[in-house]
Amino acid sequence: MSLLNPVLLPPEVKSYLTRGERFIKWDDETSMASPVILRVDPNGYYLYWTYQSKEMEFLDITSIRDTRFGKFAKMPKTQKLREVFNLDFPDNTFLLKTLTVVSGPDMVDLTFHNFVSYKENVSKDWAEDVLALAKNPLTANAPRSRFLDKILVKLKMHLNPEGKIPVKNFFQMFPADRKRVEAALSACHLPKGKNDSINPEDFPEPVYRSFLMNLCPRPEIDEIFTSHHAKAKPYMTKEHLTKFINQKQRDARLNSLLFPPARPDQVQCLIEKYEPSGINIQRGQLSPEGMVWFLCGPENSIVAQDKLILNQDMSQPLNHYFINSSHNTYLTAGQFSGPSSSEMYRQVLLSGCRCVELDCWKGKPPEEEPIITHGFTMTTDILFKDAVEAIAESAFKTSLYPVILSFENHVDSPRQQAKMAEYCRTIFGDTLLTEPLDRFPVKPGVPLPSPQDLLGKILIKNKKNQSPAPIPPKKELCEETEGFSQPSPAMGEDTVWVGEEEAELEEEEEEEESGNLDEEEIKKMQSDEGTAGLEVTAYEEMSSLVNYIQPTKFISFEFSSQKNRSYVISSFTELKAYDLLTKSPVQFVDYNKRQMSRIYPKGTRMDSSNYSPQMFWNAGCQMVALNFQTMDMPMQQNMALFEFNGQTGYLLKHEFMRRPDKQFDPFSVDRIDVVVATTLSITVISGQFLSERSVRTYVEVEVFGLPGDPKRRYRTKLTPNANSINPVWKEDPFVFEKIMMPELASLRVAVLEEGGKFIGHRIIPVHALQSGYHHLCLRSESNMPLTMPALFVFLEMKDYVPDTWADLTVALTNPIKFFNAQDKKSVKLKDTGNDPPERPLPQRNSALGQANGALTSAGSSVAPSPNGPAGTKGQL
Repeated sequence: MSLLNPVLLPPEVKSYLTRGERFIKWDDETSMASPVILRVDPNGYYLYWTYQSKEMEFLDITSIRDTRFGKFAKMPKTQKLREVFNLDFPDNTFLLKTLTVVSGPDMVDLTFHNFVSYKENVSKDWAEDVLALAKNPLTANAPRSRFLDKILVKLKMHLNPEGKIPVKNFFQMFPADRKRVEAALSACHLPKGKNDSINPEDFPEPVYRSFLMNLCPRPEIDEIFTSHHAKAKPYMTKEHLTKFINQKQRDARLNSLLFPPARPDQVQCLIEKYEPSGINIQRGQLSPEGMVWFLCGPENSIVAQDKLILNQDMSQPLNHYFINSSHNTYLTAGQFSGPSSSEMYRQVLLSGCRCVELDCWKGKPPEEEPIITHGFTMTTDILFKDAVEAIAESAFKTSLYPVILSFENHVDSPRQQAKMAEYCRTIFGDTLLTEPLDRFPVKPGVPLPSPQDLLGKILIKNKKNQSPAPIPPKKELCEETEGFSQPSPAMGEDTVWVGEEEAELEEEEEEEESGNLDEEEIKKMQSDEGTAGLEVTAYEEMSSLVNYIQPTKFISFEFSSQKNRSYVISSFTELKAYDLLTKSPVQFVDYNKRQMSRIYPKGTRMDSSNYSPQMFWNAGCQMVALNFQTMDMPMQQNMALFEFNGQTGYLLKHEFMRRPDKQFDPFSVDRIDVVVATTLSITVISGQFLSERSVRTYVEVEVFGLPGDPKRRYRTKLTPNANSINPVWKEDPFVFEKIMMPELASLRVAVLEEGGKFIGHRIIPVHALQSGYHHLCLRSESNMPLTMPALFVFLEMKDYVPDTWADLTVALTNPIKFFNAQDKKSVKLKDTGNDPPERPLPQRNSALGQANGALTSAGSSVAPSPNGPAGTKGQL
């Protein structure tokens, strides 16, 4: 049980990182180069460097997005720095010593911290081990106790020249209410004047915790403690704590045989860990303060930690997964103007994305280097080669699972397409998949290989032209429709023939020549599909790189089913996909069981805003491509979802979206066969350190899921007073009665200031939530962990039971209690002179005998689980 044995352990900080290493920190803007000692604190919270003047600078590990060494690190551009590092000498060893650390609040606003070591080959270890700390799942999903400990570490490291903690640092760390900070310092017998300082030895962890308890009292936890401990006793025995854990912190759906409840002897270990009083520990007792720290610990994580690490079957066909996907990856701002950047490819891949887009256009003479840009706009260009190099460097830093390059190819030059293919072959090397795997030939009826089969491989999605004869350039109207050519008799029918597809389109009367379009029709097409509908024919060199992901124009679900080609993919604008989804939801789901689809934003989203990905995930669409540079709600959903399963970028779809013998309608409002719906209840109890200002706050709670799931967005009242340190909301639970498929739903909890200013939020998949009292550590809009703000909530998840079957469920759960209650009810009715109801109560044998039949026929919501009694949950 995770409550007693946390799955994730704190990251190991290697000793050489804490000892430190001598580097020179340089900055191109100032042309300054300064000797520093670079270190990581023993807990892995901060990367920091100390100048010769003893001045220190800190970099929160959670803000680090990348580390680079050697040829991938930044190189000085100013002549002054080039001379300092002897870069113009042929025998310089700069590349063996250089280190760049990239940090930032999002993927666009980045800072590059550049260092050069005094020794060769030191930077490589630093780059790899610091990035490992930043990417550790517990770094972003740390329990509340680690975030509070991080504050103490910084206070005790940020000392004045006398080696003491300036009191003014406390006011800077907790700026919302200076008077409360002063009172908390006084309560701990510490100086409180702004010019005072504190000896670090006088501020150990017990004193720090006492300071926090005085600054941020927790009366709401005292109430919980009082309701579960022995009456008139100021402590909770281990038996009481065991009962509290089993009744409140344990998922009621768990099978008691597979997941035994906590025992008092196990709970004693928790008391030893969290109780501040040694006497209480000896007596097996927990104080109210010990209760606070227990509820802040990793044992009470709101997220099921086993869901964060790689836990899914990665051996299913590629189309059985949701794939983290990006649209117009190179853009850093809007779709019409603004800079393009090869850095975006690095940042998007580092975030866990597995499908990036390259809009390729013909380069100008004399170099004739292919470029990437957004056609017919004022966005800047980047070289195709630079983008490929960025992808090669970052493709497998976060995830080893396959990367898909989605080409939108407008390069109508055979020579430049050949150059593109050559760059892909030489720069990607063996990671580029140029030939199909022996076990998975590209033939109709053969499934796609799995992410595990394609581990460490890069796949190309580009038009495929199988004709051996050269083809003149030709632009197409339809998005990703393949060019025309006659198939060679020597080739098999298992390939997506360009000529075959063209003929099919003519039969469907859907093909038009671009030359027949007038100017208004071209503008209309471009406004919806963007420039995707103007792709050119693929020449032999680029075509030969395409295997398992061959794009073609979508004709109909019936046509695709008849052809049965798993390797064919169609792309749809959000409008076209929505139209198909609303008209043929079941067929769309079945299509995605067999082959892949890619959804992308309509061309009129010039501000790079995003559509809601949820509706297309509900249909099983694999590549729901979003604008990663825009951290709006859809992108926040995407980042929250793909944080799970080890941040691999692949999430296994529910079996209803994979099995051909099952039918799934995402618009179902009644029930889904044999899927147990969930009732989710959340009580927002209190907040801690929500804002740097003393403001009134409120909380919003909502669920994203199937169209039939509850749509209401709940909202607490504004706090009565301007208190952002420890506001308390005393309100009823927010209940989402029937979440039909928990595996497709997410819970969002957001905190806002009066007036609607965003403070922080958290989005968590419903199936990864844990019942009980929890501290919910908040995230920024770009999904970055926030150190200070947190909410204290109570979550309760149950199997949904229709009202008509409530009595039967109680009878099955506790038959003795049920029939005793019925007997008492009958006696009471007789005593009052009222006749009992005409409808007979369930007989003992018949009620229990319906366990395997009636419940299933009434609705799968209470169907027995194969892992235990009806309604039990098979795993944490």
